[in-house]
Amino acid sequence: MALKERKHKPATKKTNKTEEEIMSEPRHNMVAYIDPEGKLDAYNEITQWLRESRINKAITFAMPVYKSLIKELLNPANVIEVDGKELIQGQVNKLNVNVSPNILNSVLELQDDANALDSIPIMCTRGCLLRMKCTNDIFARQINKAKLPLQYKFLLHVLIQCISKSRAGYDMDGNDLVGLMVALVLNKPFNISKFIFVNMKENLRRTGSRTSSNKFWMYPRFLQMIMNVQHPNLPKSDNDLLKIEDSKREDQATDKGEFVVLSSLPSWISSYLTWYDILSLYL
Repeated sequence: MALKERKHKPATKKTNKTEEEIMSEPRHNMVAYIDPEGKLDAYNEITQWLRESRINKAITFAMPVYKSLIKELLNPANVIEVDGKELIQGQVNKLNVNVSPNILNSVLELQDDANALDSIPIMCTRGCLLRMKCTNDIFARQINKAKLPLQYKFLLHVLIQCISKSRAGYDMDGNDLVGLMVALVLNKPFNISKFIFVNMKENLRRTGSRTSSNKFWMYPRFLQMIMNVQHPNLPKSDNDLLKIEDSKREDQATDKGEFVVLSSLPSWISSYLTWYDILSLYL
């Protein structure tokens, strides 16, 4: 008896995507929910720290973003050099809009040191992950936030959704963003504005627009903030809003985490890190 041939249903895939669907991602460059009313007991210390941190404006500042302005600014935008320094320049309504590390630092109020690096040594990152009790393979190219204790998990969750260069995959990120997390935890110098600017430059040099590795409207919220400062009277319409979601509360509740403040550091450090651990990361 002959076997019956199985019929496979063709996969349904939306092919008539709009330009907004192709070029933007609502969960990229989101606005963070950091519990302003203090209702999440398990997160009180990390959310309080985030509200007081130098990334607070970058992760929480919410305002309308207009897709026609973002599109016009980025199509095309070019990397140019002025007085020996790189900047990204585009036009909106025939007005120049400039983006540079210094401009990002000012608009996002990041308090960056212009001479600081935008990365930290990979061995420092791996050592800190071990001492955080991260259960992910620390030699992997990406770290899953679920492999971190609760408070660090929340911190990486916020960084992925608000500052990451990624437009897809919100459970893990690469060593560059994890390095930023480690720098914040250890209060080490880190040039966040340069980190964002370099990601913008790399995005502009991509070609195509169909996959997560190709060009898209990166950091639209930050770009809108810059346009609002440089040209506050640009025409805007409520029918032109670009969808950017608000970050929701991350899995509350199961495992408890705890931070302790060490008086000699201007920032918090986890109780998982001892004094010896802290010193060894700097040596």
